Amino acid sequence: MTIEFETPKPIAQTQLVLKTVAEEMMRSKSRYFDEHEHEIPWDYMEFMHTAMKAMGAGSLAPKKEKGNGHDGGEQKEKRPSIAYQSLASQIEMLAWGDVGFYLITPGGGLGAAAVAAAGNDAQKEKYLARFSGEKPTLAAMCMTEAGAGSDTSSIRTRAMLDEKTNEWILNGEKIFVTAGDKSFTEYEKLGKGFLVVWASIDPSAGRAGMRSFVVEAGTPGVKIAKLEHKLGIRASDTASISLVDARVPFDAILGSPTVEKTTTGFKGAMATFDATRPLVAASGLGVARAALEFLKEKLAENGVQIRYGLPRQKLSNIEREVIDCEIMLKSAWLLTLKAVWMADNKKSNALESSMSKVKAGDVGTKITQKAVEILGPLGYNREFLLEKWFRDAKITDIYEGTGQINRLVVARQILGYSGAELR
Repeated sequence: MTIEFETPKPIAQTQLVLKTVAEEMMRSKSRYFDEHEHEIPWDYMEFMHTAMKAMGAGSLAPKKEKGNGHDGGEQKEKRPSIAYQSLASQIEMLAWGDVGFYLITPGGGLGAAAVAAAGNDAQKEKYLARFSGEKPTLAAMCMTEAGAGSDTSSIRTRAMLDEKTNEWILNGEKIFVTAGDKSFTEYEKLGKGFLVVWASIDPSAGRAGMRSFVVEAGTPGVKIAKLEHKLGIRASDTASISLVDARVPFDAILGSPTVEKTTTGFKGAMATFDATRPLVAASGLGVARAALEFLKEKLAENGVQIRYGLPRQKLSNIEREVIDCEIMLKSAWLLTLKAVWMADNKKSNALESSMSKVKAGDVGTKITQKAVEILGPLGYNREFLLEKWFRDAKITDIYEGTGQINRLVVARQILGYSGAELR
C-alpha cells in the first residue's frame, strides 16, 4: 500500500477558508469571550452555520460518502473515504483560531458524533438532518457523573421503560457537559438541539446494560442545574444537567433496547470514543500549533532564527527546545492522522484512537507551557493570547477520557488484558 502525505485537495481548500475564519472571526474576539464567559458569539455561530451549509457540511459528524456510480455501464473504482481526515483537519484549524469557539461551532459536536457512531439509519436521518436547517444547532454528550468520571461503567443514571406509554424514563445527574446549555436551552437564535445521555437500562447487568439516549431540547424534567466557571475554553459553556422523570420516545435509544449477556451494548456506546478521541486530539494540536507559531514569530522579531540542519550540539538551547516542540507536534499529528485514516477505512482503531488522545494531551500541555516559559513576561501577561492558549490546552488531557484512563486503554489493548484485569 502506498502512503501519501500530501493533503488532499478538498481538505486543503477548506483549510484556506477556515484559516480566514480563524483569524478574522475567532482570534479577534478570543480575549473578549475569554473574559465574558457564557456570552454567546452569535456572529460566529450564524456565519459558520451558513458557511458549512454552503460547503455541504451541515454537521460536524462525518458524512456517509456516496459511491461514484456508473459510467458507460462500468463500475468506477470507489474512492477511499476521507470524511474523518477532513473533519480532523477542520477541527485543528478552528482550534488554532480558538478552541472555545470551535466547541460551539454549529454541527452537533460530540452529540452528533455519538448518533453517527451508534445510531441506526433512521436515527441518523432524524437527528443529523437538523444541522442543515435554518438555524445553527448544537448537540452535547452527557456522560460524566459525580461518582463516575473516567470510569464510564460506574454510571448511575437510570433509564426505565414505561410499557404503558412505550417511553423511557430517565433519572440522574450529569456534570461537566461541554456545550450542554447551548445544546439544550431553546435560545431564539438556535435550532432545536439535543443531548445524548448515557444511562443504564439494567444496573444489575453492569456494562451490558449501558445505553445512550437522545434527549431533545426542552424535554420536561431536564434542566440546567449549574454553569461552570473554568480555567480555559470559556467561549464554550460547561454545564451540570439534572434529569427527573424525563420521558423520551422508545426509539430515542441508540442501540438495542434489550440486555444481552455480553457487553455488546456498552461496546457500541464506547465506539463513539474511537471516532471522537482523534478529533479531540486534533483540537488540542491546533492550540499547540498556535502557541508554537507565536513563539517562533516572537523569537524571530528578536533576532533568534532556528538553524535547521546543524548538529544538535551546535544549536543554542532555545533552538533545541523549539525543534523538540516541532518534533512532538508533528509526531502527534501523524498519530492522529493514522487514527482518523483507520476510521475512514473501517478499521478498528481503539488503540490508535486512545494513543492519539494521550499524545495530543501531553504534547499540547508541554508545548504551550514551554512557549510561556521561553517568552517569559511576553508569554505570561494578557497582552497576547499565549497565556490563554496555555490555559486552553490543558482540557485536551482531561475530557474524552483523561490521559491516565487512555493510557490504561492503550495498555489493555497492547497486553490483551480486560478492564477487570488491569485497572
